[in-house]
Amino acid sequence: MKKIVTSIILAALAFAAYAQNAAPEKLRIIGESKEFVIQTKNGPYTITRTMTSCAKNAGWLQPLIPQKGVTPITEIEMLEGMNDKDVLIVDMREPNDRVKGTIPNSYHIPYTEVANRMDELGCVKKGVKWDCSKAKKVYAFCNGPVCPQSPTAIAAMTRDGFPVNKIYYYRGGMLDWAALGFPIVEGDF
Repeated sequence: MKKIVTSIILAALAFAAYAQNAAPEKLRIIGESKEFVIQTKNGPYTITRTMTSCAKNAGWLQPLIPQKGVTPITEIEMLEGMNDKDVLIVDMREPNDRVKGTIPNSYHIPYTEVANRMDELGCVKKGVKWDCSKAKKVYAFCNGPVCPQSPTAIAAMTRDGFPVNKIYYYRGGMLDWAALGFPIVEGDF
């Protein structure tokens, strides 16, 4: 009898571990929320988000315009910006993401460093403030629509005096760039 009870307990524990591992992890959608409830003709319906081969990162949805006055752009503007001497396409992701691949001819400033490196964007440090009157147009991107890295950097830039009208946000980021079959360069630092 003891062997049967032990076997049942072990089977139950194994099933519980399997069920826990089999259930996909719910990812954040907006802010901290992992669920979004909508009302349908059949009653409430809960929308969740899980990691898939297409949903490559676990951030949360970013607004199309991360700061009032920032211009959202698409792949067309990114391509055109690559030939514009007044544009700097900035990969604002962490170095471990960039080394895996980035948009050709992009410049790397991690989102955690951008407020201290605005001289690389055409600003001049005057005392404790930045003079960004001659700043370049910055086309900012990170991992994609659920990545908070470039929106965080954009907030820091505007807080420290970078002109919002010179910031262009490619929300699609690396996720959309890759999904559309555009070239990706690896190890570009």
